[in-house]
Amino acid sequence: MAYEKILAMGNEAIALGAIRAGVRMAAGYPGTPSTEILETIAKHNDGHIHVEWSVNEKAAMEVGAGAAYAGARTLVTMKQVGLNVASDPLMSLAYMGVKGGMVIVSADDPGPISSQTEQDTRTFAQFSKLPVFDPSSPEEAYEMIGEAFEFSEKYSTPVLFRPTTRVCHSCASITLLPDMEVQEPEGFVKDTMRWVIFPRTSYLNHIRIEKRNRELSDILSDYPRNFVQNGTGAGGNIVRGVAASGVSFAYTMEVLPETVPLLKISTPHPFPERLAKEFLESLDEVLVLEELDPMVERELLRIAGKYHLPVNIYGKLTGHTKNAGENSAESIREDLRKFLGEAGEEKEAALGKRTEPSAPELPVRPPVLCAGCPHRASFYAVKKAMKGKKAVFCGDIGCYTLGNAKPLDMVDTCLCMGAGVTIAQGLSAIEPDVVNFAFIGDSTFFASGITGVVNAVYNGNDIVLVVLDNSTTAMTGHQPHPGTGRNIMGDVAAKVSIRKILEGIGVEQIYESDPLKLDEAAETVRKAAEGDGVRAIIFKSPCIAVTKPQTGYEVRQDLCRQCRACVRELGCPAIIMEGEMVKIDPSLCYGCGICASVCPFDAITERKEQGVTGDE
Repeated sequence: MAYEKILAMGNEAIALGAIRAGVRMAAGYPGTPSTEILETIAKHNDGHIHVEWSVNEKAAMEVGAGAAYAGARTLVTMKQVGLNVASDPLMSLAYMGVKGGMVIVSADDPGPISSQTEQDTRTFAQFSKLPVFDPSSPEEAYEMIGEAFEFSEKYSTPVLFRPTTRVCHSCASITLLPDMEVQEPEGFVKDTMRWVIFPRTSYLNHIRIEKRNRELSDILSDYPRNFVQNGTGAGGNIVRGVAASGVSFAYTMEVLPETVPLLKISTPHPFPERLAKEFLESLDEVLVLEELDPMVERELLRIAGKYHLPVNIYGKLTGHTKNAGENSAESIREDLRKFLGEAGEEKEAALGKRTEPSAPELPVRPPVLCAGCPHRASFYAVKKAMKGKKAVFCGDIGCYTLGNAKPLDMVDTCLCMGAGVTIAQGLSAIEPDVVNFAFIGDSTFFASGITGVVNAVYNGNDIVLVVLDNSTTAMTGHQPHPGTGRNIMGDVAAKVSIRKILEGIGVEQIYESDPLKLDEAAETVRKAAEGDGVRAIIFKSPCIAVTKPQTGYEVRQDLCRQCRACVRELGCPAIIMEGEMVKIDPSLCYGCGICASVCPFDAITERKEQGVTGDE
């Protein structure tokens, strides 16, 4: 029977696979590279799935747990650093177990490309004693997510699902399969011994989990996505093989000769020990290809030691592969070239000589705040107001982290989501003569900033909180949040007021200002800086991707004195140099007007006609 084929991104494939598997609850928090999973479920929701952007990953995990307690299949999505936020409930869930299938997608970001860390969810699976599935391609992810739900239900345990950036964001042809047969949720059945966690219960559950994982190791040795591809071996008198997992397996398949034995690991924990032992028994040397932690490498070393197998295991621990960053077909080709054979000619014969021309190196393009971004105006207003004064500017995770770049240079610290608010408090306790600012976005304020403000008020800390309210979650693709008045399905939702939250917490000095009105904004900052205790400034101006101003700006060359203050002060991508002339690119200018406020000669004015500049 022929089934429909579609071209889908990996995240779309995961979402469609979850819908096929009968997911009834999907919750998460946006974070690259995982964001599109929940958005795709919302797009294809026929009304029977509850889909939500939760306020943060911890809330998503707990909402998902409640649905799984009632017997519903539940998907929780986040990126790898979000798993840190969700780890408190997840660690307890690992002991408690679930009734409905519960799959937690934690998308890892080797590189990292858009993250603070390169942490490996497979290692977290070992730590939490949870099973983890490691897809190697969008096609495999589509089918594997359904298998993960079945596995979760069969063994009454949450299951981790670990795609990486190149799986999440690559595209492939997906064959859409019939929906899986799934029973309707039974509903929540009261059972205090099962659903209420007690120390004694946890002790007994720990014993049960250890026994279960030993059994699962044997069961997963027969899981079809863990397999050995036999070969005659390579290396002459020394028989060599390769072990790979995740997207590194896909890269390996592009370049590995068929004669080389290959072990594929799709469930790094519990590790398929029996299968791995059988693979190692016939080999002298094994190269392990994986991204981030040497997890497969360590497991193979353990098995070789346990069974006294005379095989050498090479990988990250031995320096045969790099121990940071992401792999590629090219990097794996080089790793294999060094590992297989003794002579250069033999390596070329095994791996094939590359005859295609090398691609030119891409230019380095550091991320910057968009032209017209209101955050640039907010940072500049604070910088202008605090010129000549002792101040520290604590940043946070979001678009506004880019305020660290020169010429703004307005982010002195950035640790993790919500930490700017509390780091500023620690600094103020040690240096009370310094004005400590804490910048935070509106979405991040709801996600993890509120508790930090409560801490500041309760402990009488001296900080200036600056909420950069641009009415969206901009960094991850403009998702709604509790302050936007819309939910992920596009429905009207309760609009939570940041000002009222601050008032309720006990912040008495609250200022609101439009950062694009630069002089007024700077004066607001001066007032706040002169106070004491917890003061808050809410800079309200929508992201240019949400609301674009109608009028652009131009440089009048008859008035411009080439002082380049606009270039030196702002770093706006729309302000460019053509020879010795400062100009504004009309295709980039969104009309925020900050450059006009900065120009000392009033040489920057509104364009008279859109698309036609005074430069011309």
